[in-house]
Amino acid sequence: MCTAMACLASALAPVTSALAATTGTASGGASASPGALKPKPKVHPTGVATWFGPGFYGQQTACGQTLTPAVVGVANRTLPCGTLVQVSYRSHTVTVPVLDRGPYANHADWDLTTGAAQALDITETVRIATRVVGSAPNTPTLGSPLLTPEEAATGGAQAAGTPAG
Repeated sequence: MCTAMACLASALAPVTSALAATTGTASGGASASPGALKPKPKVHPTGVATWFGPGFYGQQTACGQTLTPAVVGVANRTLPCGTLVQVSYRSHTVTVPVLDRGPYANHADWDLTTGAAQALDITETVRIATRVVGSAPNTPTLGSPLLTPEEAATGGAQAAGTPAG
């Protein structure tokens, strides 16, 4: 097992590399065909965020990921799956992918996974700052922590007597 921050860093590694790949274009920053651009959903720079977790663990998100406590992501009603959103709360900032639809309760604009809420030190409904920063390919493992080489060799299993976390 990894610590919360190590898990977060490994979970965001593919997102960070995907973000780097989406920031440039082959034509030096200019779009080849302005008419080919899709209209972007309007996202306000601040919004109310809740978080979801235990009752949803093991279920599949609207974007195809299996929700676990370690998944780092956010639900939004309008942004496409894989959209990367920089979320800030107090002194914490993380970039997370859109993994699900929602929220549908408490008049919230965003619904953070448990992993994202923990990374931001959020335990209740709060107002967050947000900014769309790119997109990543939507895959079944988007937002999931990467396995260490030792975990990969054992299929994620720990050796007997190895403490978790």
